[in-house]
Amino acid sequence: MEFFRIHKTIPFMKNALVLNTISAITFVLAVFFIVTRGFHLSIEFTGGTVMEVNYQQAAQLDEIRSSISALKYSDFQVQNFGTSRDVIIRLPVDKNLSSTEQSNTVMAELKKASPDVELRRVEFVGPQVGSELLSNGLKALAFVVIGIMIYLGIRFEWKFALACVIANLHDVVIILGFFAFFQWEFSLPVLAGVLAVLGYSVNESVVIMDRIRENFRKQRRASVRDVIDGAITQTISRTVITHASTQMMVLSMFFFGGPSLHNFALALTIGIWFGIYSSVFVAAAIAMWLGVKREDMIKTPKKEDPASEVIY
Repeated sequence: MEFFRIHKTIPFMKNALVLNTISAITFVLAVFFIVTRGFHLSIEFTGGTVMEVNYQQAAQLDEIRSSISALKYSDFQVQNFGTSRDVIIRLPVDKNLSSTEQSNTVMAELKKASPDVELRRVEFVGPQVGSELLSNGLKALAFVVIGIMIYLGIRFEWKFALACVIANLHDVVIILGFFAFFQWEFSLPVLAGVLAVLGYSVNESVVIMDRIRENFRKQRRASVRDVIDGAITQTISRTVITHASTQMMVLSMFFFGGPSLHNFALALTIGIWFGIYSSVFVAAAIAMWLGVKREDMIKTPKKEDPASEVIY
């Protein structure tokens, strides 16, 4: 399906060198901020106090957040648990207060607004558990990257595969760089968003690379740059439909999903836009710099072993 069709090929690769230079600088800066500033890890990774409270009516999460903010807490999480009346509250570690003292203070504040609130349970999650959770999350990210590399290695010729891998790592590192630079909270939903962006970016790269490979077989007299420009131009309508519809859903989560989904939607938004950019100006351009040509699309026939021939 196409909303529009561009009949004149757009010369995307004309400014590939400049844009790739900007990409390289951005990538290096992202790595620099990740190493020097680190991440503002959420309570899931650093540990803290977990409270489960119950209300007689549907809980007003915004009111609960306001009550906890009045206690000078900045890093905390409030979300429904199971039903609209059950709420999970996660509080950061306070060196001056024990887990019991924290829960008593919070409950006293919550009862000012809703006297019917009931405390169901209180648990303390140590930093060691959070560290293990972070380690498992990073392992999951590494396994996804390795799986994508294996898939691309099977799916494409090595020049296309390498270009796609670099483009996808480019997207992930830049997302992480944003979170490190602005010190946005890095939580499990954000990690899930990064994993989602990996698959999303791969899909866009595969579509463009597949069209480039197809055009190499059809446009036998066209130059490499013209083939790549033509392939990207032909997929623009599909790119607009796919990314616009996805971005609308992500923006809905960003504006109306509440604090629990805010950073998740933020990670997806960065990934969507950089996914478009990297597929066009990173993956395709790197394939061009690697010297991809029509001969790479032709599989050379296997030579028969002369020793295996039967002489009559």
